[in-house]
Amino acid sequence: MTLDVLEIESLDLDGRGVSHRDGKVIFVDGALPGERVLARTVRSKPSYDTARVEKILRPSSQRVTPPCPYFGTCGGCAMQHLEPAAQVAVKQRVLEDALGHIGKVRAAQIFPPMRGPNFGYRYRARLSVRSVRKKGKVLVGFREKRGSYVTDMEQCLVLPPQVSALLMPLRELVGALSQPERIPQIEVAVGDETIALVLRHMEPLTADDITLLRAFGQGHGVSWWLQAKGPETVHPLERADADRLAYTLPEFGLRMAYRPTDFTQVNYHINRLLISRALGLLDVQPTDRVADLFCGLGNFSLPLATQAAQVVGIEGSDQLTERALEAARQNGLEEKLRFATLNLFEVDVQWLRDLGHFDRMLIDPPRDGAEAVARALSALRADERPSRIVYVSCSPATLARDAGILVHEGGYRLRGAGVINMFPHTGHVESIAVFEA
Repeated sequence: MTLDVLEIESLDLDGRGVSHRDGKVIFVDGALPGERVLARTVRSKPSYDTARVEKILRPSSQRVTPPCPYFGTCGGCAMQHLEPAAQVAVKQRVLEDALGHIGKVRAAQIFPPMRGPNFGYRYRARLSVRSVRKKGKVLVGFREKRGSYVTDMEQCLVLPPQVSALLMPLRELVGALSQPERIPQIEVAVGDETIALVLRHMEPLTADDITLLRAFGQGHGVSWWLQAKGPETVHPLERADADRLAYTLPEFGLRMAYRPTDFTQVNYHINRLLISRALGLLDVQPTDRVADLFCGLGNFSLPLATQAAQVVGIEGSDQLTERALEAARQNGLEEKLRFATLNLFEVDVQWLRDLGHFDRMLIDPPRDGAEAVARALSALRADERPSRIVYVSCSPATLARDAGILVHEGGYRLRGAGVINMFPHTGHVESIAVFEA
């Protein structure tokens, strides 16, 4: 493969430098914007090439030494070689470009980015497990970059220190089980009161296996959950651990219990900031009726219920809405909350009208966005529409698409938008936007 001197123009969301040669895009692993590098092409496609840095001829002023010894091998992080503030600036530019190019809209205000700790932030993780007979050991960690192998890692800086410290003991534990090669993964969920570990086992565990798990749990202060097949089979090893996993929202006096396989935000520090920011931007009044669409376990619904007259949470899963209602009961908010299960990707304006008028609306969809909801909102008469909408997004592209619908078809104004650095050192771009009628 060829060696070329390349000028790096920008950064993609996989942390690769972007350059051009003879009109063709080249993605360069290990390069940063503004750098001149000597790069070797490793793969050539009709529309682009991929390359890796052989030598940095002119380094970026924003280049830093990655603190993790596994960076570049492990696929968990993509940007540790870029100064953290510059990482956020890259994400902000991605958001603004998406709004302009896809939605043809521009925010009246760019909000300051929401930032938290750069390390130790990942309270949710799926750790891969592999028994390597040739090396006589078990690996527990994240998969290698663009590969299926498990990184041979002894620590992880983005995991909380108490979880990182479990990686080596978990290797020993899995290696001592009756069939370590039939353990493909361990999911981690860190709550305020316990660390829950979900052991995926492809074969039944023996009595000796259970004894080992119990001893590990007692010795390391973790709660074991077992998963024999699909998510519906997940259950706690000890019945007493069924309700221990929870996170708190001190600003609102709430305790949110959940199961380790439920969706919750990975970064609890940012989640608290995000809830506070979202409710502040909604400017909920005590007489307001508020909708929380894609409500999940009620992460926003319950805080909203502490401020509004009534909150209606809607989600596509019966299990999630049932647990959201239970959380409302546990927190004494069931009189102000109502939950419903519905596929929000197939709604229309009549469905929205049938729900009754909402003064405010919060939308927090998955990566596919909320196109059907945006079109339904845009089809309402001016007097029927929520006066303010806060949209929390994990995809700049679908946020931009839906923003274009709300602005150009619905007559809303994009008051402001900004990024949420939920996943430092990765290319994930989370964002928040506010629309006013």
